[in-house]
Amino acid sequence: MAAIEVILLQRVPKLGQMGDRVKVKPGYARNFLLPQKKALRATKDNAARFEQERVHLEAQNLQRREEAQAVAGRVRGLSVTLIRQAGDSGSLYGSVSSRDIAEGATAAGLGIDRGQVELDHPIKTLGVRAVRVVLHPEVVIDISVNVARSVEEAEKQLRGEAVGRAAEEENDVAADIFGTDDEEEAAA
Repeated sequence: MAAIEVILLQRVPKLGQMGDRVKVKPGYARNFLLPQKKALRATKDNAARFEQERVHLEAQNLQRREEAQAVAGRVRGLSVTLIRQAGDSGSLYGSVSSRDIAEGATAAGLGIDRGQVELDHPIKTLGVRAVRVVLHPEVVIDISVNVARSVEEAEKQLRGEAVGRAAEEENDVAADIFGTDDEEEAAA
């Protein structure tokens, strides 16, 4: 299939800036760019319409970017805690998706939808990790996502303490090295 030429109505990562004419695969244009109103087909009529509306679109984009930067300043360092069931090894029984993170962030005061959460793959283990959130194509922030079995465990993870089987193994090694009170009492 031949590529389709489109005019971008906003910045699209890895594709181009507003006003750029780019060639994309037909499915990408039909299923993403055109329905999301991120691009127009590159026809003479659409090119003329874009040039007439360009100043308005650029002003609108600038306003949205400034609003996104203000929000980013307010929520810098946001931490979202998600409580999930997991096995002893720290593997989750389910997984944490972008929808779960968006709901947690909304509950924490940052109103976003799941399409704004950049998650390469679902989270399947306990722990704290940074997740990228796209507030605007030019404004991206990192939020901290803490996946734990309980609120107490989440607090330990935030302090940097190991939890689960790894923590138990560390405690067993420490007991072997330093001895325990039980061994000292038996020797006395």
